[in-house]
Amino acid sequence: MNTDGSQADATEPAASSGRLLDLPSDDLPREKLLQRGRASLTDDELIALFLRTGIRGCNVLELAAMLRRRAGSLAALGAMEAQDFMQICKGIGPAKAATLAAVFELGSRAVREEVQRRPLATPKDVYDLLAPDLRFEAQENLELLMLDVRGHLIRRERIARGTLTRVVVHPRDIFGHAVRHRAASLIMAHNHPSGNPMPSRQDRELTASVNECAKLMLIPLRDHVIIGSPSAECPQPYYSFREHGLLS
Repeated sequence: MNTDGSQADATEPAASSGRLLDLPSDDLPREKLLQRGRASLTDDELIALFLRTGIRGCNVLELAAMLRRRAGSLAALGAMEAQDFMQICKGIGPAKAATLAAVFELGSRAVREEVQRRPLATPKDVYDLLAPDLRFEAQENLELLMLDVRGHLIRRERIARGTLTRVVVHPRDIFGHAVRHRAASLIMAHNHPSGNPMPSRQDRELTASVNECAKLMLIPLRDHVIIGSPSAECPQPYYSFREHGLLS
């Protein structure tokens, strides 16, 4: 057992299977990155750089590919916590798991920082901001984005956590936050754990109710965005009430 909790990690990747030593040195992930740039590496090679070593019977590139396969996609892998990495691959210990979780979180924060520098002008802007956090949630979560007069984000609040199929919220919960933080306008967003972003009857009713209150409060509801995955009904990974003419 090594210090990171993994079982029999080799000091060199080749010690587990010998296959990496068979590659030309400039095809090894680190050397390839240094010589050709980071964009030249595959997803598995990038993951391997952070894993550093393999586990018994599995070199580091094979371990990286196994992790991505078991997660289902690179995006799903990036949404995992350290405990998840150890669960889907029993040979991975706390040190490797913590490193991967930190790397993916740093990438997510870089994306969010870039999005927050510009106005939230489109549903895709909202999706880019929230999808890293919401796309793989097992329950519905309602987020409120409070904007200034130029459409820049001034505050983000998670208003409610629901069940697998619905979230219950009252308009007063939303406008209490909006008034407290002096929002000029609002965007609501929530996820559908099923993946299909098409709105339910409850989604439509909530949007209509909040929109009526928004008009009375003179704090416009700019959009309600549902985050999911592309489907036959909705080719985009999100549904915008504004784009579909359901907000005025």
